[in-house]
Amino acid sequence: MRPMFRRALLPAVIVAALFVPAPASAQTLVKDVRAAIGANNLAGADALVSKYRAESGTNSEALAALSWLGRGALAAHDYDRADKYARETEKLTLEKLKTQTLASDPNLATALGASMEVQAKVLAETGQRASAVKYLQDAIRKYRQTPIHARLTKNLNLISLEGQPAPKLTAREFLGAPMPDMKGHPVVLFFWAHWCPDCKAEAPILGEIERDYRDTGLLVVGPTRHYGYVAGGAPATPDVELMHIEEVRKQYYNVLPNMAVPVSDADALDYGMDATPTIVLLDRSGIVRLFHPGPMTRAELEPLIRTLVAPSASR
Repeated sequence: MRPMFRRALLPAVIVAALFVPAPASAQTLVKDVRAAIGANNLAGADALVSKYRAESGTNSEALAALSWLGRGALAAHDYDRADKYARETEKLTLEKLKTQTLASDPNLATALGASMEVQAKVLAETGQRASAVKYLQDAIRKYRQTPIHARLTKNLNLISLEGQPAPKLTAREFLGAPMPDMKGHPVVLFFWAHWCPDCKAEAPILGEIERDYRDTGLLVVGPTRHYGYVAGGAPATPDVELMHIEEVRKQYYNVLPNMAVPVSDADALDYGMDATPTIVLLDRSGIVRLFHPGPMTRAELEPLIRTLVAPSASR
């Protein structure tokens, strides 16, 4: 048997040295930049973007790639460079938006949303949390109901929602079990999307959690929203999409038979449902104790649930 190549065992500096930037096309630029950043080679990623811009101009693909440089520098805790990349991305994207809209090109939405995300995180991680909150609040007011609204709200919630009263759910459409009265109960809010494979993978974990802790009063509520399409990306009216959501719920979420599913675009925006799944834990007083965009393992989630359902947790 041939020995397996274990890249994970190589020191990061060696991995970075092995990565040699190659010319990028519009189709591969972002992928190649992300690969360089993943190999801890921010200089190589920068070279890719610079070469592409010199040859093809600063188009929307270049701006999306430039936004990744900001995220790469942030991950490396190089806050000055991260802020510089982010501000450049924002400035250049706003120039494009003089003749285009965010909805007209996903790359522009990615570039602007990521540039603002990085600037806010730089503020928060350098001891300027209040400024980060204000920055995001101002951005949300400016870009409400645009493709970056949920992303901005997600980032605001990441730095400010825990310890605060949970936004009220305002849905008027419901699927699944009857909507419970959540007052006085520890609650898992499981924001999911009908197209999301990570959400489907999370369902059995939450099914086990709900089964094992329901006697403590734990509730699992699964808010979702309309996206305007069904399987295969086919456009759909809200009524047709709602039927599709119900089909997906019955097929993949039957491990959560007690989960009510409120369907509301407004609730998704209020909770910053930019990543799916998004998991939010509420204590018995309705205070947010965890805001977590992305999936969680049972090993990650269960200690938090135990704290949440403990009698002393009703603060």
